[in-house]
Amino acid sequence: MAFERITVDPNRMGGVPCIRDLRVTVGMVLGQLAGERTIDEVVADYPYLERADVLAALEYGAVVVNEREVAVARPA
Repeated sequence: MAFERITVDPNRMGGVPCIRDLRVTVGMVLGQLAGERTIDEVVADYPYLERADVLAALEYGAVVVNEREVAVARPA
């Protein structure tokens, strides 16, 4: 399973998984959802995100907590 919307770059955000090489981390998105924000509210807060980005963050988080190795996109 590859996550094309999730990128890890040691030179961006300290190598923390991000959404599409933006300065928005998966953890930031998951934190918003944990804080009872809806997907639509998160997308409204971060207009450069797409619904598919938020869903990819959720899926990535689910895989990571199951301790599976995950393939992520490398920035160009």
